[in-house]
Amino acid sequence: MTTLPPPPHVSTEWLSAHLADEDLRVVDIRGKVLPAGTQGNRYFPKRDEYDVGHVAGAVFVDWTSEIVDPDDPIPNQVAPPERFAALMLALGIGDDTNVIAYDDYNSIFAGRFVWALRYYGHAAARVLDGGWTAWVNEGRAVDDRVPHPRPARFTPRATPALRRMSDQVAAQLGSGALLIDARPPSQYAGAVSAASRAGHIPGAKNVHYATLIDQATGKMLPREGLKRVFAEAGIDVDSLPREIVCYCNGGVTATVPLTALHVLGRDDVAVFDGSWNEWGNDPKRPIET
Repeated sequence: MTTLPPPPHVSTEWLSAHLADEDLRVVDIRGKVLPAGTQGNRYFPKRDEYDVGHVAGAVFVDWTSEIVDPDDPIPNQVAPPERFAALMLALGIGDDTNVIAYDDYNSIFAGRFVWALRYYGHAAARVLDGGWTAWVNEGRAVDDRVPHPRPARFTPRATPALRRMSDQVAAQLGSGALLIDARPPSQYAGAVSAASRAGHIPGAKNVHYATLIDQATGKMLPREGLKRVFAEAGIDVDSLPREIVCYCNGGVTATVPLTALHVLGRDDVAVFDGSWNEWGNDPKRPIET
């Protein structure tokens, strides 16, 4: 059995050395998001780029359709357990499978996939630090063959503590809970919005997800760099409250500060799944600008 490094990351060196491990599944979940204010669909997968080349043995996941709930009117809500388990079956991810996910977009999609696995009780999942950017820049092996994994049995066991709904977030306003808004400052301030209303949830601190990533390497900043970014947002990571919730527009980029806090020792941070796609379109919810 492969022993994974401590969460939340694995290095490119580690993955390169373990690609042949039988109990390992690599997931390519590359995609893109168009800027807030763009008319029409803003969310896209990058299946065409996967077909050109990917980490050897990696399976592809479409983040816009395969890990979401198509019946929920709020975009990008995590897939219900039966749907999620069926996808894991097809990907060859079973209860004993180690999973490494990567993308080429500041690890936002990989972070979302790993969070979804953790939400469904699968702790043996890590984000590839640096993702596709680091893998290619380091000249590591790329393959264009599409694997056909054997089906595997996945048992979803939801962990409600890792997910927050709108009513739960509303009930915590003013309670001392820490809300982290991972969107760009322009969206946090209300200058632009992906929803019908602009601004942020009252009391939320703005930690733009991209500031937690070294843009030259695609890797997460070292611990001291992460502490500095949080401190600049008014967050003392040495004195965090018990309740921490991250949000963005669709609960995807929110997983970057979540992962950063995991690096700093907090593995209990929750995602507001509906995020601004829900809150910003709900006139009964308060906002600040």
